[in-house]
Amino acid sequence: MKAMILAAGRGERMRPLTDNTPKPLLMVGGKPLIQWHIEALQAAGFSELVINHAWLGGQIESRLGDGAQWGVHITYSPEDEPGLETGGGIFRALPLLQKEGEPFLVVNADVLTDIDFRRLPARIGGLAHLLLVPNPAHHPQGDFALKDKNVSSAGGPLLTFSGIGIYRPQLFTGCQDGAFPLAPLLRQAMQQNLVSGQLYQGMWLDVGTKARLQHADSLVKNR
Repeated sequence: MKAMILAAGRGERMRPLTDNTPKPLLMVGGKPLIQWHIEALQAAGFSELVINHAWLGGQIESRLGDGAQWGVHITYSPEDEPGLETGGGIFRALPLLQKEGEPFLVVNADVLTDIDFRRLPARIGGLAHLLLVPNPAHHPQGDFALKDKNVSSAGGPLLTFSGIGIYRPQLFTGCQDGAFPLAPLLRQAMQQNLVSGQLYQGMWLDVGTKARLQHADSLVKNR
């Protein structure tokens, strides 16, 4: 299975930190945020990674190179600013991700987690499998419900989507190149009972603001 790290966000809420540095390269615990994902994916057996980028993407490529220093091979999927959103970014990268129709893993670059990616299924029966987490204080309303390993948009207490999921290329059937969100595709698949999921209650943090970046840095240094 291949893995993709979504790294094309502008990081508006992080400004001015992101005026000259792309958000995935902001430092957490002495290393770029995105490096935590690369190392965790490598430790879980992922050797082929795809990274998309838009804002200051050249810095990401220069900093990470081909990934050899971490024992992985990185391919890049560049996007014009302001980027293609989550759905459009994944769709653009599909030619790099598809491997005999197998599913692939996608991870948001701007989250910090200690999840062992080997805890995610290697095979999925539907179109998507989502990792859900307890609702953080800044997102108390949640996103999706989880019942008997099935994910739906309603019908129970809502949990937060972690930004980590496994998808089949068929989820994007009928899509066209351009900017579009991922959530509507997931909700459509949920209506057909084609989205599974699991709850993770370990460390997870959405590093979306300067305050949460400082929290992430302290969290790592104190572990």
